[in-house]
Amino acid sequence: MYRFDDEQRRARLGRRHLLLPSSRTTSAVAVADALVALHATDPATVHLSVCARLAAPGVQAVEQALYEDVSLVRLLSMRNTLFAMSMDVAPVVDASNARAVAAKERQGLLKHLREDGKGLDERWLAETEQQTLAVLSARDRATGNELSAELPALRTKITVFPGTRQEAVQGIASRVIRVLAADGRIRRDRPRGSWTSSQFRWTASEPWPASDPAEARTEVARRWLHSYGPATEEDLKWWTGWGIRETRAALVAVGAEEVLLDSGAVGWVAPGDLLAEPSPEPWAALLPGLDPSAMGWADRGFHLPTGHRAALFDRAGNIGPTVWWNGGIVGGWAQRADGELVWRLLSDVGGEASQLIEAEAARLSAWVGGTRITPRFRTPLERELAA
Repeated sequence: MYRFDDEQRRARLGRRHLLLPSSRTTSAVAVADALVALHATDPATVHLSVCARLAAPGVQAVEQALYEDVSLVRLLSMRNTLFAMSMDVAPVVDASNARAVAAKERQGLLKHLREDGKGLDERWLAETEQQTLAVLSARDRATGNELSAELPALRTKITVFPGTRQEAVQGIASRVIRVLAADGRIRRDRPRGSWTSSQFRWTASEPWPASDPAEARTEVARRWLHSYGPATEEDLKWWTGWGIRETRAALVAVGAEEVLLDSGAVGWVAPGDLLAEPSPEPWAALLPGLDPSAMGWADRGFHLPTGHRAALFDRAGNIGPTVWWNGGIVGGWAQRADGELVWRLLSDVGGEASQLIEAEAARLSAWVGGTRITPRFRTPLERELAA
């Protein structure tokens, strides 16, 4: 069995994730494809993840792909999480993950409507959705508040989890909009405010054509193995949110090849992808919270020292902003209230690394300018540095 040591895995990560200076690109779409998909729960993460991998970073390149060319789209997909991906990847992610997520979202909303006891049912929801789509068609784009102001049905409030400790009264607008977006009938357009804002405008869109879920899972597995392999069966299962049966079937269908990892675990690579990675040039990176290079595996031991986890993750398992050196996570960074970028190294990396990290921090500060970035999921080290 071919053996991949951790050093080779880190070398692959640097080159295939476009983090080497020599690997940087000019295209936001190329970045998304190199990573399969970009975490988009925090709007700032998409921009920060892309720009860390662009030769000439800037907000405009990302916004053009998201809102003008619409060559990057957001889908509620893997692990019921929002991701941004290219138009080539979106159809297979839709079939392999997003359709099931959308069905679950709709079932959950209908359950809440029934439990509320106001007689709101599937017909009421369908009529409200059609009214929402009609307003969007007439207006071209609108925020949730603007839609609610025009449609009385969206101003309806329901009681969720009645009779329990979680009982609460909620507006229906955000839930209806979420279901429409999960179905692919509307999409997020340019937000109000800056690129860090999550107050999106919404515009109508067309659902992706139906395709075979098993074939789609095979294609997602192929792309993921190229970007993140060698990796374990559990890594793929965790990243996609599939069941173990679907995960194993996708690995078989793609023809994945078995390898041995430094940890002693069995890993998998795409067919024929066994060549050793050439040694990369020294590189450093400052990546945002939830960046795919930090969130791509269930077991991150090959690039994340165990002792760093407590400082860099929140209690739900979300990683914060990280500092990288030659494929390993060596620290974290944050912005202070005045916009100053600060970081702390958790590993002893030496003088050359410190100089390259400082240069990356200056590169990040230059394109971010006066924008203030606060991660949606705050971690102990980020909070401490920001204060």
